[in-house]
Amino acid sequence: MKYSPPFIAGFTMVELLTVLAVAGILAVFALPGFTSLTQSQQVKNAGYELYSALNLARSEAIKRDCDVMISPVLFPVNFPSPAHNEIGWAIATSANCASAATIRNEPQLKGVAITPAPAAGTPWTTYQRSGRTAAPFIPVLIDAYGVTTPTPYASCIKIELSGMPRIYKPVNGAC
Repeated sequence: MKYSPPFIAGFTMVELLTVLAVAGILAVFALPGFTSLTQSQQVKNAGYELYSALNLARSEAIKRDCDVMISPVLFPVNFPSPAHNEIGWAIATSANCASAATIRNEPQLKGVAITPAPAAGTPWTTYQRSGRTAAPFIPVLIDAYGVTTPTPYASCIKIELSGMPRIYKPVNGAC
């Protein structure tokens, strides 16, 4: 009768180290792509957030039959530089309403830069009761923070004559 050793399940240390080495090499190649993916999602998210805030301000102006402002709110942070501000915004009714109220405060957007940089307390735009803006809206460029040239995933937001906001791709790095 032949003797057969019992079957032992598992893997050896050499196999484990080989798998870890291959996984480490793949991670090194995937990391730059992951950074790009993260930045592109931050820019897209910021664009959609501002778009929906503009739509909300417009619909509230029509619904309340009074002017509604959307104003930037700057959140100072010390990273990556002490002068860096992250941007959020507040949607509020103006003084011509029966009851002045803040409709919504949007939190800060992390990792994006908005050009031209808004000044705190100065409204981006004011929607009138008709749903149109009181003054021309300067298109804004939204891109990843800290880049010197526009990235391929940058986006612009403008307001049409009808008062509806639009998101579009910048042309030659400008809106």
